[in-house]
Amino acid sequence: MAATRQLCSPPTQNPNLPHSHSHALESLSRPSEIKFSKKKIRSHSIRCDITSFDFDKPQNWADPIRLIHNSSSSHSPSSVPMAARNSPPKNVKKVCLFYCAETKALAERIAAESDAIELRGITWRTFDDGFPNLFIPNAQGIRGQHVAFLASFSSPGLIFEQLSVVYALPKLFVSSFTLVLPFFPTGTSERMEDEGDVATAFTLARILSHIPISRGGPTSLVTFDIHALQERFYFGDNILPCFESGIPLLKSRLQELPDSDNISIAFPDDGAWKRFHKLLQHFPTIVCAKVREGDKRIVRIKEGDPAGRHVVIVDDLVQSGGTLIECQRVLAAHGATKISAYVTHGIFPNRSWERFERDNGGNPENGLTYFWITDSCPLTVTAVKNKPPFEVLSLAGSIAAALQI
Repeated sequence: MAATRQLCSPPTQNPNLPHSHSHALESLSRPSEIKFSKKKIRSHSIRCDITSFDFDKPQNWADPIRLIHNSSSSHSPSSVPMAARNSPPKNVKKVCLFYCAETKALAERIAAESDAIELRGITWRTFDDGFPNLFIPNAQGIRGQHVAFLASFSSPGLIFEQLSVVYALPKLFVSSFTLVLPFFPTGTSERMEDEGDVATAFTLARILSHIPISRGGPTSLVTFDIHALQERFYFGDNILPCFESGIPLLKSRLQELPDSDNISIAFPDDGAWKRFHKLLQHFPTIVCAKVREGDKRIVRIKEGDPAGRHVVIVDDLVQSGGTLIECQRVLAAHGATKISAYVTHGIFPNRSWERFERDNGGNPENGLTYFWITDSCPLTVTAVKNKPPFEVLSLAGSIAAALQI
């Protein structure tokens, strides 16, 4: 599996390492098996950014999910010497991480980020009448432990069975409970404009706000790039929301591009600009807007110049992709040489991801150079795997770090 990982090792063989560890390091240094770049860091050690494992894979093979680590994170496995990773340091919080069927792959990537995270399974069954028949194995074994649940509310039917588990876990005498919900799904299409409109985002927020309190206090909620900024105020006092963003993953990925000095960021509307411009303020900015011409609403460039630039369209989520495609066309018409896109949440109902094709060079009006999404929506990750221009940036490292808060 291709992965971007960091290994801390001395520039020469360390005589204090056991022979087995030395042999492992020697085997990792074979140029035919690993491609890496070296950067000096503190204590005269070497930082190695592994970009691919070749083994017997074809030369053009690539893992569809990129693991991008933040080297400044004190909880990153790469910041800990290899010899010290046999057991978690005393100041690292051990976490039992439960997951549902959809989030199993992401849970495994999170557990691979830290030895302090232990995966625990749940038996998901249904009775003959279709209602959930759920069981938490070894429930007494998590007493006094820090517990987290990795959820995916991809459909209303799945929400109920997962909420049943979420309400049960804090009552098993656990030290603390964290709900990791990478994508907060409700409210993405809601417009509270007429009397009688029902705000389902508010309903879900209130349901989560009444999760039972554990021995350690209220539940912590970790979620990424919530769609409507006002939704963060829907939560009550019995839950502690931690609002994270996938933008740092994008910034790290952009730094790896050969034309990283020629990147401009485009926002498809004022809402995207308000949400993300402070996180991307070091890039030249282009702001688009929808304007009405007769009976049609078209996208125009409100400010900024895309001419000669590799323009990356940034938004929190994509559904049908219509606005993004209109934005792509107007940027190409104004001289952008390459166009890519990033969204934290790739929802793509009705296989709408099929609308996006890859630009192999010279046709930015018809295709994207890259379309980056995160693994917040597991069903989409499965659907677009190995399908250019899509590339998945994993939230695993960010979630593992958030579980240590």
